[in-house]
Parts: sequence; structure tokens; C-alpha cells
Amino acid sequence: MGETTYSIGEGPATRVSLSLPEGTAEAIRARVGKREFSAFITAAVERELRGQVLDEYLADYESRKGPVSEPARQRARQVFDEVFAAEAEWPAAG
Repeated sequence: MGETTYSIGEGPATRVSLSLPEGTAEAIRARVGKREFSAFITAAVERELRGQVLDEYLADYESRKGPVSEPARQRARQVFDEVFAAEAEWPAAG
């Protein structure tokens, strides 16, 4: 049997151990409450991974075509968000 691969934000929940500075953990609890702690961390990690996927794409594009202006980078982020929101998935981080 093959192993299932999930994209960012997909798949069943899995328990992981996470160490954070106490001040950071307290700031999260104060902002979202104890019950929403995991959801907050999940959303933050997914945003970071999606940003890395986009950064990798832009770096590849720049290596092939040359520099990308800041307005074009902003537009690329908007387009990526729109496309992957419409498809309801982001690719796995590479």
C-alpha cells in the first residue's frame, strides 16, 4: 500500500510536541484562549509554509527571468491566494 501525501492544511490531525518560550505561549493564550491554542498555531504554521512555497516559486522565476518588482511580488501573493483558495488547497512545501 502506498503512503498518502497531504497538501498544506489537509489530512487528519496529528499530535506533535512543541516547545515555545513561555511569554509567547502566554501571549497566544491571552489572545485566543486555551481552547483555540492549537488552531492558532496551525494557522500560523500554514501561513509560513505557504509563504515559503511562494518565495521558492519567485526565486525560481527570478533565476530564469530576472528580478521581480515589489508590486509584482504583492500581485503574485494575491494571485496565489486566489488560485489556491478557489482550488481549496495549497501544494505541499518543497
